[in-house]
Amino acid sequence: MKEKTILKLKLNTDPRWVNIAEKNIEDILVDHAWCEQKAASTGISMIIHYPEKTRLVAELTDLVAEEWGHFERVLLELRKRGYPLGRPRKDEYVVQLLAHVRKGGARERQLMDQLLVSALIEARSCERFKLLWQHIADQELSKFYYELMVSEAAHFVSYVDLAKEYCDPAVVDARLQELLEIEGEIVTNLPVRDDRMH
Repeated sequence: MKEKTILKLKLNTDPRWVNIAEKNIEDILVDHAWCEQKAASTGISMIIHYPEKTRLVAELTDLVAEEWGHFERVLLELRKRGYPLGRPRKDEYVVQLLAHVRKGGARERQLMDQLLVSALIEARSCERFKLLWQHIADQELSKFYYELMVSEAAHFVSYVDLAKEYCDPAVVDARLQELLEIEGEIVTNLPVRDDRMH
């Protein structure tokens, strides 16, 4: 998978991340579990706020179910290793991205921003999962992260397609480029953490 082609990310993850992630796999799995829970909650929130968007409701219902399934799968990986779930952690990466969802104006513009930010979170998760799949020594986790990598790539495409369903595709493409630049800057400026998926 060529992330920059499929996911359009402007910046690759610092290669040191996968090394420290493997050494702190309990923290990474705990953070990953909560990331999946938050992804499911985000989908539910959009369904609640835009119930009139028939395609959005249908597609996000499926996505929410899949994200919750991922949450359950990460819990299983924690249990296999004797680790408790642990408490959720603040995701500074997501907080900074969400700050760029524009408030006010047309509802469709705000929806577009929400969908595109969600797409970028899925893209970055996919890129991190690929690193874990390729480099982690634990073969069971390697296979697990390969499967989730494929799923996250599909979620990125779904979110972008939904944005183009409700807004001019040219406007969506332009805004996506803006947010990709912002996302790259956020990743550049965040410290490499040993206890975070992002």
